Amino acid sequence: MKRMILAATAALSLTACDAAMTGDAALDIPEVEPGDISEQTMVDITRTLSTDEFGGRMPGTEGEEKTVNLLIEKFEAAGLQPGNGDSWVQDVPLVEITGRDFAPLTVSGEGVDLSFNFATDWVGVTYQEEAATAVEDSELVFVGYGIDAPERDWNDYEGVDMAGKTAVILVNDPDFDSEGLDGTFNGKAMTFYGRWTYKYEEAGRKGATAALVIHDTEPASYGWNVVESSWSGPQAYAQRGDNAPPMTQMNGWVQKDIARQIIEAAGQDFDALAEAAKSPDFTPVPLGLTISTAFENDIRTFQSKNVIGVLPGAERPDEYVIHTAHWDHLGICTPAPDGDNICNGAVDNATGTAALVALAEAHAKAGATDRSLVFLAVTAEESGLLGADYYAANPIYPLSQTVGGINMDAFLVAGPSKDVTVVGPGKSRLDDFLNAALDADGRVATPNPNPEAGYYYRSDHFAFAKRGVPMLYVDGGEDLIEGGREAGAAIATDYRDNRYHGPKDEFDESWDWSGVMGDLQLFYRLGRMLGMSTSWPNWVEGDEFKATRDESCAAGEGC
Repeated sequence: MKRMILAATAALSLTACDAAMTGDAALDIPEVEPGDISEQTMVDITRTLSTDEFGGRMPGTEGEEKTVNLLIEKFEAAGLQPGNGDSWVQDVPLVEITGRDFAPLTVSGEGVDLSFNFATDWVGVTYQEEAATAVEDSELVFVGYGIDAPERDWNDYEGVDMAGKTAVILVNDPDFDSEGLDGTFNGKAMTFYGRWTYKYEEAGRKGATAALVIHDTEPASYGWNVVESSWSGPQAYAQRGDNAPPMTQMNGWVQKDIARQIIEAAGQDFDALAEAAKSPDFTPVPLGLTISTAFENDIRTFQSKNVIGVLPGAERPDEYVIHTAHWDHLGICTPAPDGDNICNGAVDNATGTAALVALAEAHAKAGATDRSLVFLAVTAEESGLLGADYYAANPIYPLSQTVGGINMDAFLVAGPSKDVTVVGPGKSRLDDFLNAALDADGRVATPNPNPEAGYYYRSDHFAFAKRGVPMLYVDGGEDLIEGGREAGAAIATDYRDNRYHGPKDEFDESWDWSGVMGDLQLFYRLGRMLGMSTSWPNWVEGDEFKATRDESCAAGEGC
């Protein structure tokens, strides 16, 4: 659920988006001196959180308890105050469902009898709190990209009753392989319709028994190893409560080669169907085959925790600037060849968690800003942004009084770079603050070189953005001082292929932290600029989140 950036080919001038910004009024962007940010804090906390003692920081485990206690200790020592009244935490009600004893996925039909193994060929989970899951003779229907978007005149489910059936769905959205950013679904840039979360939700709304997304490395932006590791073992979800929206009995993934076998067994041409799905004239294709599988579920409900500290504002304490990072990772996961089965999550996201503490220390040393600075370490990002979404739905500080925020998710420790990578540039007037901070640091912005991966919808800031709060998602650059873009791309590719969501995402004593510290100076400037400013940067005119922000501001105080 994060980005592994490959090489970018061109720098981005964010000021080019200024013409699209709402209004012509200049923003109040104060100048900010560099902060006193502790590299030792970054090293020590990252190292500690990624030890085997923390067990991969899975929510609801002893590793969570250790992590939460450490963060409370460090936030308090940094000079923050408890962020939830007298408490440092916000309880987040979750349910953990662990599937076991998986039967094969069998495919049946006239002259067809196929069987596929769990983990190597397919994975499946349930979001329903049932002791056993069984999908029996559910008819397969190929539904293209599984999108129903009336505002884009697109419905992949048109004319089909999905009750009792299984939706077979392509990953990403219809124009992901475009060269540019023009198209029904923003061309190469993924929309929320391309995310697996949307696809499963839509299949549930249509009454499907199950949904299977076809994994393909390029449009998914990660390999099958990531799917297998992330979708096996304990899975945490938000407790559903009463009147919850409909959902499938099972959601899962199949390898592309397996999907090809199934579709060709149905007498269809896989490539022809995939091509047809790119057209708004596509209609769903019943495959004349059924699937069956079954598995048992161990269910545990528990309270996980977001950890919140605040540095109260000196002049306008009821206006808030938020910093977010997720403390959780995958816990025990698919073993590496050497038997190591703890996904320690050193880069993802012990680094971002450590950054919250290091920035809190630096701001406290410099003294309070006019606005309050909030430092929020959220739970269950790896399970679908659950902690961030819970906070945004149940905010301690009103969202209409939250000026904006900065999200930090996985610092690749790659040495200093000339640039930073901006995910979702040109969306809000926070870009003006980013431009000013970059100018002060003598760096440039590079656009996300993989917009088809939909990274803006895959980290904790999205939970706030979709509720209208302007949020920046900025990652380290790849134009390295030593080695340029080629070296940066090599480091990113190595991480994605060999360590991301696997047991080898481990702390390394030889890491060069200078590049990370440069990024933290940028985040420090941004937080402090927003904290001292009198402006309320909004989304650009026409952005998908602007109407929500405007409505929120009209209903509350602030903005």
